[in-house]
Amino acid sequence: MTAEELLELARKKGLKHVEVYQVDSLSRPIVFSANRLKQIESSQGSGIALRLWHEGKSGLAVAYGEFSGEDLIAKAISVAQCKEEEEEVLLNGENCLVHSNIKEDFPLASKDEEVISHCRQVIEKILQSYPEAIVGIEAEWEKETTTLVNSRGLYCQNTDLSYSVSIGVELVQEENFLGVYDGEYARHLVSLQKTANRILERLSWAKENASGIRGIVPVLFTPNGAVTLWETVTSALNGKLVFEKSSPWHGCLGKQVVSPLITLSQKPDFQPYDCPFDDEGTITQPLTLIDQGVLNCFYTDKKMALLLGVDNTGNGFRPSLGSYPTPDLVNLVVAAGDKSFESLVADMELGVIVDQILGGGADISGDFSVNLDLGYLVKKGEIVGRLKDTMLAGNVYQCLQQVIALGNDSRWVGSCYTPSILVAGLSVVSENS
Repeated sequence: MTAEELLELARKKGLKHVEVYQVDSLSRPIVFSANRLKQIESSQGSGIALRLWHEGKSGLAVAYGEFSGEDLIAKAISVAQCKEEEEEVLLNGENCLVHSNIKEDFPLASKDEEVISHCRQVIEKILQSYPEAIVGIEAEWEKETTTLVNSRGLYCQNTDLSYSVSIGVELVQEENFLGVYDGEYARHLVSLQKTANRILERLSWAKENASGIRGIVPVLFTPNGAVTLWETVTSALNGKLVFEKSSPWHGCLGKQVVSPLITLSQKPDFQPYDCPFDDEGTITQPLTLIDQGVLNCFYTDKKMALLLGVDNTGNGFRPSLGSYPTPDLVNLVVAAGDKSFESLVADMELGVIVDQILGGGADISGDFSVNLDLGYLVKKGEIVGRLKDTMLAGNVYQCLQQVIALGNDSRWVGSCYTPSILVAGLSVVSENS
């Protein structure tokens, strides 16, 4: 049953306020494990979420694969009966938005040989320098179509074709374990040589184990490490947390909240993470969230915009098919600086580079105390080796008020486009210091 058919069935049952969200996907993963090709397969899936309002209450029900429309509607009504009454029906009005980034459709399997060749070239390149390395690669094509319709005449459809690759290299020498991870995401087949070069560079920095360090020292976050900071900032800019007053920035619009060197924005048309509309059918829009350190706006979905008394920014997204929309960013773009990564390192007399951390980062309070999974010691402007058994502690908000410089090395890490960032001082403690 299609989204349109389910909507029509619900209407026939006298339901006036209905929304149907459907996702159809086709993927083609290719997996290399321990330097060898392990599997090639195709998988296809379909899921549908029905949200309706019954007697002033909303209910959500989800089905995967084949399903009975009658049963799904009955389930959603049953869920609604257990909810509290809502003042507002959160549905967008009549609109038709159809988008596709696919210029020419092709069978995903037609690229198998080329993908496998790219993966083998990367493995061979890494093994030339590190014969003992264990390399794992997951490469995947995915075609996904999202359809959103509702009883107010809304029809939105978006079709994406994406290619993603994640690479992991592990080295085990007695009690010394080293794991380096990287990846690519694109709308088309990409060479993995740049990714391989980044991994090889980080492996070379870690050839020697550096002596421990203790104290307040400058810290350089690579783009990979910087995401730890931006995840907390993203939460602080979330309209839901602002309304709940759990964001420390809930009363700070127009105020300086971070270093003037920092400008954060949302660019929904910035590929490869472009997104024309959110999961409520609202057109996404460019946002300048922080402008040279000054808090400019928050991002919202329909419900939070209503509660905050502001215009909806079009950021209502579902964390999963079975979830209600909630505020989330399309992507986060951090304005770059003018210094190369090498010059940022050269500026450090004594400091630490953070590339990978163990576990989660800070919560909404900004406080963090994390172990470095992959970090390096810098002395007199040179990377001298890997730091083991080292902990980093501080507060994200304070950290971002002490920014010395931003790099010109921006790249995508997940859906965050960020450069390296150098901060004046964080607490660092090594067990062997």
